[in-house]
Amino acid sequence: MNFRNERLRHELRIDREAGRRGVFRLHSRVLIPRSREEVFEFFADAHKLESITPAWLRFMVLSPPPIEMRAGTEIDYRLRLHGVPLRWRSRISVWEPSARFVDEQVRGPYRFWRHEHRFEDHDQGTLVTDEVEYAVPGGELMHRLFVGRDVRSIFAHRRQRLLEEFGAVAAPAAESIVGAGNSGAADG
Repeated sequence: MNFRNERLRHELRIDREAGRRGVFRLHSRVLIPRSREEVFEFFADAHKLESITPAWLRFMVLSPPPIEMRAGTEIDYRLRLHGVPLRWRSRISVWEPSARFVDEQVRGPYRFWRHEHRFEDHDQGTLVTDEVEYAVPGGELMHRLFVGRDVRSIFAHRRQRLLEEFGAVAAPAAESIVGAGNSGAADG
């Protein structure tokens, strides 16, 4: 499929959250050449997350299927990060079928994690937007050394896998990390 707006098709950046020391915000958008309902249905199956997560994380959904997605649903995961085994539990705090949902970490590797998934109609398919606010143990130093790179890599992989899953051919991703707020320094 030929997309007229490659910048819209691939966008990923991480900013410091203005006014909140140690909190970062990731923005990722990808244009999928399918209907909003079809794309949302894919995301409504929590077990599909395994197929769009990098293999190096050894990510596995532990909650047995079927998982009824709705506000209040909690989902358990297992992963390995830099060889360290981790457990993660998220709660769906907002569930608006075909429009958006929000998952928030209840227990896991981050000090704070809130991930909003939005789905919007576009003349070439569905625009999927991920906005993640997160904070990490070790703050800005750990983010600069490890976490920022890992999060960027995870979402770049996710974007590529979504394009493959829905039959689109991916162009090279445009990525940037922009510092905002506290120090104004570029992060990366």
